[in-house]
Amino acid sequence: MFKKLGFQMYTIRDYLMDADIADVALAKLKKVGYSEIHTAHMPTYIDDETLGALCKKNGIDIIGSHYYWDKIVETPEAVMDTHDKWGTKNVGIGGMPQAARTDLGELKAFIKQFNETAEIYAKRGFKLTYHHHNFEFSRIDGYKTIMDLLVEGFDPATTSFVLDTCWVSAGGGDVVDWMEKLAGRIDILHLKDMALKKEEKKFYPFITEVGHGNLSWDPIIKAAERIGVTNYVVEQDNNFTPDSLASLTFAANFLKKYMA
Repeated sequence: MFKKLGFQMYTIRDYLMDADIADVALAKLKKVGYSEIHTAHMPTYIDDETLGALCKKNGIDIIGSHYYWDKIVETPEAVMDTHDKWGTKNVGIGGMPQAARTDLGELKAFIKQFNETAEIYAKRGFKLTYHHHNFEFSRIDGYKTIMDLLVEGFDPATTSFVLDTCWVSAGGGDVVDWMEKLAGRIDILHLKDMALKKEEKKFYPFITEVGHGNLSWDPIIKAAERIGVTNYVVEQDNNFTPDSLASLTFAANFLKKYMA
């Protein structure tokens, strides 16, 4: 059983262009049971100071970020100052640079840079986090997957993974197996569900509300508790029914059975 439920800010991206609209959305999500947020960033979103103020106003704690990789590397002190104001020591990215996704040399260079950057952040008590998708489960060197190389290459002392349940499954992995493989290296777990739809004569996987798809949540939650996950964050990228706030409400109601 876990006590607090969070959501990934990207889920409500349509509400983040205006402070007043974002305020209303955050208030609604707080009311249905969300008390934590994992941030996402795009230039068109409300600014960092406004986001922090709105979260504080609505009683929602910021527990980590998906931030700009270039700023993380080039202006670490400013990035850490922003995260200190937010009250979180988790600074993260939502995915690696494009070149590292297909070129082994670029991937190794990214891993090296990630570790070097994480060392800088660790001096002020921060941890650098990495969120994966499904492409990391492709075999980049003929045998090992990108995910294998990330697990082997990232320094466990200064980095952590944001494991995404849907993307593990979409990549052909077993969610519980990967959670146990990364025990002690997952602080933030993304709860995301996946189902199938039929178009003409073919079936396609698609992201759906947590509890409305085909992932087995009982063993996933039990494994999360067993390995010490501290933050449970609902994320839904698309296919809202009928909108992102309603989809997050559905997920919160489903997950209440796992909450103390």
